[in-house]
Amino acid sequence: MSRFHFNVFNTIGDTPDEEGQELADLDAARTEAIRGIRSLLASEVQDGAMYLRGRIEIADPEGRILETIAFQDAVTIER
Repeated sequence: MSRFHFNVFNTIGDTPDEEGQELADLDAARTEAIRGIRSLLASEVQDGAMYLRGRIEIADPEGRILETIAFQDAVTIER
């Protein structure tokens, strides 16, 4: 298990993840980040808008960015 931090950058502001979360590997962290993005976007939709310009940075305990996931890459929008 490794500790991953999920730093959120969106219209509300920049929110560093001070605590982090223990997960099996980077793939599990990526899945958790996408789940978090979708949850944030679902809340925005309930308020009548969705802002896809945000991102989550997955970092290790030393603060090194391991991966960045853009909000727009976490959903598919169909018309």
